[in-house]
Amino acid sequence: MNRSSLTRYAWLSIAAAFATIGLKGLAYYLTGSIGLLSDAVESLVNLLGATIALSMLMIAAHPPDEEHQYGHSKAEYFASGAEGILILVAAVGIAITAVHRIISPRPLEQAGAGLIVSTIASLINLGVARILLYVGRKSNSITLEADAQHLMTDVWTSVAVIGGVGAVALTGWRLVDPVVALAVAVNIVWTGYRLIQRSISGLMDAALPNEEHQIISKILDGYRQQGIQFHSLRTRQAAGRRFISIHVLVPGKWTTHRGHHLVDKIEIDICSALPGATVFTHLEPVEDPLSSQDIELDR
Repeated sequence: MNRSSLTRYAWLSIAAAFATIGLKGLAYYLTGSIGLLSDAVESLVNLLGATIALSMLMIAAHPPDEEHQYGHSKAEYFASGAEGILILVAAVGIAITAVHRIISPRPLEQAGAGLIVSTIASLINLGVARILLYVGRKSNSITLEADAQHLMTDVWTSVAVIGGVGAVALTGWRLVDPVVALAVAVNIVWTGYRLIQRSISGLMDAALPNEEHQIISKILDGYRQQGIQFHSLRTRQAAGRRFISIHVLVPGKWTTHRGHHLVDKIEIDICSALPGATVFTHLEPVEDPLSSQDIELDR
């Protein structure tokens, strides 16, 4: 998938944020529920996160240039990190507001109408989150995945808040509303932490996940059966791009022409199996002792 085409999904997220801010704000106005207020505040955070996602996707789509010869794809990690931080900030804000309401409880009004409006907003977020998650995983975009997880956090927040408001309406226990808001705040902290952790891992050039290493190993095993040897396999992930380097050991009597065609085919096979990969190969004679001096680079 063309990376520049991913920006339209960020625009979809922005549109959903505007819609849910209006709906949840109306729900709070109708009910006076602190839980619904916290839900509306989180949608404001969603809007900011979606705007950051859009800007970073636009940067990441830029082709390599003289100053960024490996491309700009790592910009996506800044977006996912920002989303994680915004989620944590939202959690703190929700918790502070909930504690204040526990100290000074107040009755809810028009709970039924507020719940209907909030449910509509949650369904919008759910639909958009599923779309972003699907496209994010398919295109290996951590920015869209982070935005989707942020929206899913909002959905689970809304489910808890709607349950809390409904419980207050049925039982009259005013403390249920702020207590549910506190529980929601604690829950979304975990989502924020995971997003930040994943962003840091990407910026630190973490290796490809095990399942992708297994794909590479399966391809290389096919060549090993032909007598070709490999070592010094190294990988790193840069959002939608993968970088793979490997040393290929062939008989020293081979011509340069034959060796070049072999490594070219290996690179094509790996890139076909892992779209978005850039493969670097280094050809070495298997009989030469110097070829094994860098074997400590094996993963």
